[in-house]
Amino acid sequence: MRISKIENRERITVSVRDLVEFIMRAGDIDNRSRGMSSSDAMLEGGRIHRKIQKAQGPEYVAEVSLKVVVEYETFDLVVDGRADGIETTEEQVLIDEIKGIFGDVDLLEEPYLVHLAQAKCYGAIYGEQNELDSIHIRMTYAQLETERIRTFTKLYQVDELVVWFHDIIESYSKWAAMHLEWRRIRNDSIHDLNFPFDYRQGQDDLVKDVYRSILRQKNLFIQAPTGSGKTISTVYPSLKAVGEGLAEKIFYFTAKTITRTVAMNTFQMLQSYGLSEKVLVITAKEKICPLDHMSCNPVDCSYAKGHYDRVNEAVFDMITNEIFYDRLMIRKYSEKHCVCPFEMGLDAALWADAIICDYNYVFDPNVYLKRFFEYGVKGQYLFLVDEAHNLVDRGRSMYSALLYKDQFLQIDKILDGKSKKLHATLTKCNRIFLEYKRECESYQIYENLSALQFQLSKLQIQMEEFLQENNSFDGGDIWRDFYLELRHFCNMYENMEEDYVIYGEHDEEGRFGIRLFCVDTARVLTECTDKSVSTIFFSATLLPIGYYKELLCAHQDVYAIYASSIFHKSQRMILIGNDVSSRYTRRTADEYERMSRYIREVVSAKAGNYMVFFPSYRFMESIYTLMPPLENTEVICQKSGMSDGDREDFLANFQIEDEKTRIGFCVLGGAFSEGIDLTQDQLIGAIIIGTGLPQISNEREILKNFYNKRQKNGFDYSFRFPGLNKVEQAAGRVIRTLDDKGIIVLLDDRFTLQENQQYFPREWEDASICQVDGIHQKLTEFWEETQ
Repeated sequence: MRISKIENRERITVSVRDLVEFIMRAGDIDNRSRGMSSSDAMLEGGRIHRKIQKAQGPEYVAEVSLKVVVEYETFDLVVDGRADGIETTEEQVLIDEIKGIFGDVDLLEEPYLVHLAQAKCYGAIYGEQNELDSIHIRMTYAQLETERIRTFTKLYQVDELVVWFHDIIESYSKWAAMHLEWRRIRNDSIHDLNFPFDYRQGQDDLVKDVYRSILRQKNLFIQAPTGSGKTISTVYPSLKAVGEGLAEKIFYFTAKTITRTVAMNTFQMLQSYGLSEKVLVITAKEKICPLDHMSCNPVDCSYAKGHYDRVNEAVFDMITNEIFYDRLMIRKYSEKHCVCPFEMGLDAALWADAIICDYNYVFDPNVYLKRFFEYGVKGQYLFLVDEAHNLVDRGRSMYSALLYKDQFLQIDKILDGKSKKLHATLTKCNRIFLEYKRECESYQIYENLSALQFQLSKLQIQMEEFLQENNSFDGGDIWRDFYLELRHFCNMYENMEEDYVIYGEHDEEGRFGIRLFCVDTARVLTECTDKSVSTIFFSATLLPIGYYKELLCAHQDVYAIYASSIFHKSQRMILIGNDVSSRYTRRTADEYERMSRYIREVVSAKAGNYMVFFPSYRFMESIYTLMPPLENTEVICQKSGMSDGDREDFLANFQIEDEKTRIGFCVLGGAFSEGIDLTQDQLIGAIIIGTGLPQISNEREILKNFYNKRQKNGFDYSFRFPGLNKVEQAAGRVIRTLDDKGIIVLLDDRFTLQENQQYFPREWEDASICQVDGIHQKLTEFWEETQ
């Protein structure tokens, strides 16, 4: 094995673990398998690692870093890793690889192939560098619950290990060579790439601010009004930073399909201008699966059978022949090579320069891309977080956990007496839940759940052992869902700090549950963003920006900017109706009638397409019943639980070109108040009823009290800020391009209050007050002036 001594050569680095998992995988995808080793064991496994290491003698050295640099003609391949332990005595040298597992170690007949391969790599590196003739390799498996240990030890000749190790490296070298050659092509294309448009007002500054943040390895928050070109203004400087070697890979995170499409179009447009950038779009498994009913095993799916035998060839074929990998492209190559398109796409991500995907692929503790982020190590990544205002609620959802009392009875019934040990633990969990339930009227906050958590942790491990010992058992979806929720609950309990509140409550269906509620998301989300060189948060509604900085980032030294709007005030009119209110105490027949009249007065001023946003479906129905038939006017209503097709059909009404007026009745904060792009005459007005305050609930009360105790305004955090964000998002549907003209009508006297207006966007400073009797005239004058 040749060791490079040449400095300043191009290098590719791969960890021992990634190397063996990439090259040596084989066989089927099979979600029915009961593998005992899992990344779920990582937190507990770290503890058992340290305990085993401390119990060794003085000849044992823990966590030994090993590295080899292999010289090729045009580059160096660096393979590095850390052996769990190396024991050196006069008689022998031993490499120790420790794995914590959930299952019974006595059921192991031999080490897992990938685990052993990892240890053999360490043996090859250490043995050759220390000129050994032979070396012992020991696999140490520890059962996490009982801490019972089982070892497998074998003596290897070092020269044979080195030959075996060299063969693995040679198999990987074609990938490394391909990647380096492509990196040169990519960087040359980025160097020659110019900004594709004439800069809009303030856009040049925005591009420079993004680049400077990346250069300084800082996070940046951008309030970027619609039309400021935030997508190209973040993507372009990020590409330039990659070309300058400041980062290696761009992750573009979105919460909605429409923003994902905008990102895709932006990268494709830049490719048409000469950018050589491999761009991958990750599609959810259920949407890219070729089966009518997803079933990931070799019996039901031919793509799963032998997938790992073929997937590397499939990925190499695609990434060397294409540069844009969306759902259709991935499906094309997955069918050619008969491999799972979802798993193939994740593997292709390793070689992509930019990845467009949902938030959960970096932020969700259960779904994140382990091949990039598993070890918590900072990578050469740039994170672009689009529509970042959504990440607060998404973060709370991802890092909160919930278990119901009746789930333990359901699982015990499914077991049907097959395990006395599991029955006993399920019964103990149910009894503890019953005690909590009896003490709870509406909701009850708890300081800790130590007794319950002990039983839950035991239950999790016992379920793993049971499945390992009973391979034919199939508990169905209820069993699988409960196990995943139990695992998540246990993981989040270990992760909790003062940013959580633990509480029990009876839900609307009468079920009693206990929730670990992640109130302040800054810490957990920052643990994710710290894996990047720089994270850029941006949205058209990131106000008040201090609120989002506080909840999305735990660092104090972050930047924030307010991008300029490119739209002229003459393009739109903003009116506040101060003679109506959506307060619960004002929801009378007279108030509903006045709001109905407002809608009629607005649409009668000019024929066209309008959307009206209501606080709830019930409120919407109350107004709908009061709307008299209007000449040449159609009212269409959003329905609860609409499918993707239903939503597309709803929006298609606004794309019909005729003289009819269409009014879309929608729910504020729903599918049509954010992320839709109706330009020019497709939408000329939005009427927003109410300030968007979330409904009163135990969760909102807990949020309010949490921030009140921290000397903040709990009402702002729990109600006002989330509500105003919904309002601003809905208002943003109207003016989308420089050719658009439209009106925004805010119907609630609370919009006139200073405590709300201080959080309005700068662009709303010319909003004027109106009443229902005078609004028609104001709008008529506006439309006449814009002709």
